Amino acid sequence: MRCHACGGGSIIEVARHRAAYCAEHFLDHIRSQVRAAIDKHRMLSYDDRILIAVSGGKDSLALWDVLLDMGYRVDGLYLGLGIGGYSDRSEQVCRDFAARRDADLHVVDLAAEYGYDVPDATSIKGRSACGVCGLSKRYVFNRVALEGGYDAMATGHNLDDEAATLLGNVLRWQTPMMERQSPVLPADGELAKKVKPLYRLGEREMAAYCVIKGLDYIVEECPLVAGNTVLRYKEALNELEQHSPGTKAQFLFGFLDRVRDEHFSGHTAGDDGVVACSECGMPTSPPTGAHEGQQARCAFCRTRDRVLTVVERRSA
Repeated sequence: MRCHACGGGSIIEVARHRAAYCAEHFLDHIRSQVRAAIDKHRMLSYDDRILIAVSGGKDSLALWDVLLDMGYRVDGLYLGLGIGGYSDRSEQVCRDFAARRDADLHVVDLAAEYGYDVPDATSIKGRSACGVCGLSKRYVFNRVALEGGYDAMATGHNLDDEAATLLGNVLRWQTPMMERQSPVLPADGELAKKVKPLYRLGEREMAAYCVIKGLDYIVEECPLVAGNTVLRYKEALNELEQHSPGTKAQFLFGFLDRVRDEHFSGHTAGDDGVVACSECGMPTSPPTGAHEGQQARCAFCRTRDRVLTVVERRSA
């Protein structure tokens, strides 16, 4: 196929757009999709100080690169999860990228700061390591953004991620999660603004972007991710996409543009009220029911206590 933009030789085909691109115009395609996401949802302004969560994977590093190229002020945050050599390699990739782009990178070590790492969470009953990892990332990301005075937090969630998350929420009718699934979540008290500028772009597109730009990234999956439910949803959607290109985009965009506006437009993050955690001061829901009247403790502090109990027993 010829390049959709210039008619020259192409290096990649994007089936859902019925288009192929040469390297130069593929990069333009990536930037135009990020620009469309930002403008449609008023995600960012050029006056904003932005903090992006980077893992060493293709999506977050590509997003950091794109936003810097577009002229935004973006710093990175890497959270060391303590997953052996995998975490060591991931951190080094993030440090190398920051040095290459002369950008600032915050590094937080979960074990050093909070006393545990993600492998410690594998022994907790009722919580998966992925669940503890996600909770820890959200907590630290929000805390660093607030303490650093950032105007917005950006994550590398792409079209595949968001479509798979939506599928899981629909299959289980997790309406509270559907209410919060949006490319932008406004700031609310002690919760910093959160944006997802890559939601219009797929994993394959981001991998191609990294190859074209010469960005080194961690290809391997996290060694603790085996059995993750979202991966199964991605596989199911990939099968549908193969036979009907555009299925993921139609599913996600239809929800965001029509279903969410019609059924969840009255929702705001503060509808149920938030209070400060009695332990760390970060926002959390107030106690209800049988726990009403007790001091509020956030999910992170409660989970951290459970993990630390396991760590202490193991070292006793």
